[in-house]
Amino acid sequence: MEKFLDSYNENVKFFDNKLNVDGNFDIIKKVMKIADGEMTMYYIDGFVKDGVMEKLMIYFLSLKSMPDGADAFVRQNLPYVETDSTDSIEFALQMVLSGATLIVGSSFGAYGVIVDARTYPARETAEPEGDRVMRGSHDGFVETLIFNTALIRRRIRDTSLTMSYMSVGKKSKTDIVLCYISDKADMEYVEQLRSKLKAIDTDSLTMGTESLAECLIRTRWYNPFPKIRSTERPDAAAAQLYEGSVLILTDNSPEAMVLPSSIFDFMQETNDFYFPPLTGTYLRIVRHIVFGLTLFMTPTWFLLTKNPEVVPQWLEFVLPRELGRLPLLAQLLLVEFIIDGLRMASMNTPNMLSNSLSVVGGLILGDFAVDIGWLIPEVILYMAFVAIANFTQRSYELGYAFKFLRILLLILTALFNYIGFGVGIVVIILLIATNKTVNGKRSYLYPLIPFNAKALKSLFFRVQKNDVRTNKS
Repeated sequence: MEKFLDSYNENVKFFDNKLNVDGNFDIIKKVMKIADGEMTMYYIDGFVKDGVMEKLMIYFLSLKSMPDGADAFVRQNLPYVETDSTDSIEFALQMVLSGATLIVGSSFGAYGVIVDARTYPARETAEPEGDRVMRGSHDGFVETLIFNTALIRRRIRDTSLTMSYMSVGKKSKTDIVLCYISDKADMEYVEQLRSKLKAIDTDSLTMGTESLAECLIRTRWYNPFPKIRSTERPDAAAAQLYEGSVLILTDNSPEAMVLPSSIFDFMQETNDFYFPPLTGTYLRIVRHIVFGLTLFMTPTWFLLTKNPEVVPQWLEFVLPRELGRLPLLAQLLLVEFIIDGLRMASMNTPNMLSNSLSVVGGLILGDFAVDIGWLIPEVILYMAFVAIANFTQRSYELGYAFKFLRILLLILTALFNYIGFGVGIVVIILLIATNKTVNGKRSYLYPLIPFNAKALKSLFFRVQKNDVRTNKS
């Protein structure tokens, strides 16, 4: 590790070159004469608190003499809360590029002084668009790491709450925080996560939590199920900590990764806990049933249309009267792609037009497709239900996992009829059971495997106001 030199002029020359002060307009070098000595300050414009730095400079100019040594300067002549001295050039550079201020003094010797008076551009802690609640708090995580840790600290005033800082990325040096409650979390699991984070070898986390997740888990491209659950709500994150979960917060990402994660955890919603137990239980059961239908409704209907002789008389109304000009499988797959096309179009449409254009586009496309014989009304009805029901849970990733498996079920059923449908269900179970996660001792199917009756019951029944949100082992 490179160290500061004893020569003040050599240190200044090094940082001038390393930070390319002449080539970067936003990296500021401020030289100040202090009594019988001199100091040089390095900071990035836009990252420092101007008012704080102005008051510090006025105070420095009033000093009668330069203290001998960086430690003495920090203790006696630096009236600010977040200060430190260091002999590491690498650490000093990282702090400057992170927004702190570096002071190099003629009497500091082989040390520099760090003043952490940084501030980052940040938006308001507004409620997340994709995770709204009708009752309860309406704040959400933002892209600034220190704001997110404060939102959690505000809810958990406990000395056992631990925020462990580390940096990931050889070039980006992204700030991340491992967050847990020491007397509730599995400390062996915490240390396992810490080791994995320290072992990450990458240049940068360009996509925030998604990049970090891919570094933690070697993804299997054929398995579409999400590996790590995340939340943008501080209240949900705090509840998870109380249940023994571990959070990973990443700078520039407005969400917290929740570990460990099972497939059942993705079906939990914050709204359930802001309603009385009976209402919360009802909402939870409806969500599981409706979302399950998104996977099996169209493949089951397609299987029945291939085998109309097995359909009882009271259920014959589900069979289509006309099949249309395209085969049923082609119709179902076509609508799957059309729905995604409309969804992508609505995401890129200006807000003032998105709702009206998506509704009008869907109505026009559906109406004309039926009129010319491309689609039949039953296909549009079932696919419309599937598209809407997909939003009963908030995980975009899980919704697409079910979509891919629904398409797989349709294709296997078209090729092999009953056998294909059965094989498809077996493949889905295998994909869920073998999904690779950072779960430690838990499986992706917990609390089903290993079986935990109390935790499994809590997935479907909201018993009391302060019950466990997910599944504590």
